Amino acid sequence: MEFSQRILNTPSSFIRNILKVTDSPNVISFAGGLPNPISFPVEKLRESVNRAIDENGTKLFQYSTTSGYAPLRQYIADKYNRQYDLDITADDIIITTGSQQALTLLGQVLVNEGDGIIIEEPGYLGAIQAFMLAQPTFYPVTLEQDGLNIQELKQACEKPNAKFIYTVPNFQNPTGLTYTQEKRDAVYDVLKNYPDIVLIEDDPYGELRFEGTSLSYIGGKRLPNSVILGSFSKTVAPGMRMGFIISKNKELMNHVETAKQAADLHTNIFSQYVLYDYLTHNEYGEHVAKIIALYKEQSTAMLQALEKYMPPTITWTKPEGGMFVWMTLPAGTSALDLFSEAMKADVAFVPGDPFYTGKQNVPTLRLNYTSSTPEVIEEGVKRLASIFNK
Repeated sequence: MEFSQRILNTPSSFIRNILKVTDSPNVISFAGGLPNPISFPVEKLRESVNRAIDENGTKLFQYSTTSGYAPLRQYIADKYNRQYDLDITADDIIITTGSQQALTLLGQVLVNEGDGIIIEEPGYLGAIQAFMLAQPTFYPVTLEQDGLNIQELKQACEKPNAKFIYTVPNFQNPTGLTYTQEKRDAVYDVLKNYPDIVLIEDDPYGELRFEGTSLSYIGGKRLPNSVILGSFSKTVAPGMRMGFIISKNKELMNHVETAKQAADLHTNIFSQYVLYDYLTHNEYGEHVAKIIALYKEQSTAMLQALEKYMPPTITWTKPEGGMFVWMTLPAGTSALDLFSEAMKADVAFVPGDPFYTGKQNVPTLRLNYTSSTPEVIEEGVKRLASIFNK
């Protein structure tokens, strides 16, 4: 049997494969990117399921429109207009099966084989995997402490076939870094000279800020080809697979809708009704505030443990929100080589390799702090330090 080059060239998810071997109760895992299940509003969602069925009946179980449940799209539009002054309507939004589907759809709509995608380095591996199906050429741009390297961005934009740039400006996955307002403005100043390059700002973690103040989007109303991706996976429940695309580019959104029709007709309408009921019958802001407090405690525990146990030759990021810390080992060290040693000590992390499009055996790794108690986090960091100190 022969398979397509696009699937043969697309790697399976490194993290999904890791999770298969970290399922042991003895393993302290910093490898996942999973929201803490104690944050799921189970009882409130149970009430919403029953109420949504009682009030809407068979509509929850029937086929629906591709763009998504109109009241939910209006809720999202109102929320983003209120928080970010975006001036969008429900018609500027398509509900997707998680923001992961949005990445795949955008790759299909915008990229021909060999076309260029500008991406952060290191970048979100789920996006890399989704875009690989389109068989693109990646143009990585170094992600610095305050955002993208502007000189490298200018060079990437000059490539004749660059179709879009993919960014995660808030609490980036994998680094936990956030673009400063100054760097956001600098990126905008570059992109405004390239009107044909689409800017994608993926923002699944933006509401999970526990330090500093919320910042405006790079594109927003300023760029005609601005796309914002959002999700309720990190704030309500990832299993509902509720993501969305926001863009005022009508032509782009029409093509995305066509691609989604071909992919799955529409996102789970049952979940859309239930989510909308939950959002309109509960204090969403109070719920998110509880998650922020939880993650701040866990982040603080990890940063304190790293400071306490790690040797001075190792550095790490200090996130203002989100779910991740990015660690850099001494030059010449392969985090991938150390992974098996860590597993022998019953502690797991994600080596940096899958977050790059053209590098191997890198001296970087990702740690997730949202799935462990402060006590477990300290013990896990202590185990890692015993390996890294060698």
